[in-house]
Amino acid sequence: MRQSRTASRVSSVLLSAVCTLAGPATARPAPGPAALNYVALGDSYSSGVGAGDYLSAGLSCLRSTRSYPALWAAAHAPSSFSFTACNGAHTDDVLNKQLGPLGPRTGLVSLTVGGSDSGFAKVMATCALPGRTACLSAVTAARSFVQGTLPGRLDVLYSAIRGKAPAARVVVLGYPHFYQLHGGCSRGLQDVERAALNDAVDGLNAVIAARAVAHGFTFADARTAFAGHEICSANPWMRSVDWLDPMQSYHPTAPGQSLGYLPLLSGAV
Repeated sequence: MRQSRTASRVSSVLLSAVCTLAGPATARPAPGPAALNYVALGDSYSSGVGAGDYLSAGLSCLRSTRSYPALWAAAHAPSSFSFTACNGAHTDDVLNKQLGPLGPRTGLVSLTVGGSDSGFAKVMATCALPGRTACLSAVTAARSFVQGTLPGRLDVLYSAIRGKAPAARVVVLGYPHFYQLHGGCSRGLQDVERAALNDAVDGLNAVIAARAVAHGFTFADARTAFAGHEICSANPWMRSVDWLDPMQSYHPTAPGQSLGYLPLLSGAV
């Protein structure tokens, strides 16, 4: 029996829609921003240290309602939201303490990790004290760790994430530059140290990006998102040294989370 023009047209539209939804045969299905289970993993840059308004539950992790994971979840109302990111977390902390909520139905995972492994807190503490030689030596040691040891740690963690959440889109977010060179800071580090620290961040992001892509994850570059808003810029989204509250130092402010990291995650989902 010959199909009517209307039936043929409907069949064509449906076939086109199915092909559009399916995408290329090798592509992983990408969940939409709503009706998915979202798990936010990682270190202080994901927990929201520096942004304020910390949740009373798990206070030592300094999880902020102003962090990009909390803001994304509030804006998109996913089916579930598990926020396990924690201040100071290393790759093994994420591996052993944060992966519990992951499962076959997890649709989205976000993650920042690697900075704590690399000892950047110690590096920044060293560089905040007088003495260029000590600062540059600390940076060199951190870069050596990033190149030699961190890739293997990331591979173990990324494999575990994929094993527990096989259908999830995993977005690995990088770290912003700390300083705007030739900026408006009249005190503190000189541009030689600032440039060395930024270069170290470049090396860290390169390793994180390479391992993320190798595991089929999406890497989102925070250096682009924070460009023009580093320490010493006219409108910084990063905290400088705070001697009264050192934990907040060198972390994104609330605008850094909402205007820097949040659009970065939204654009990658």
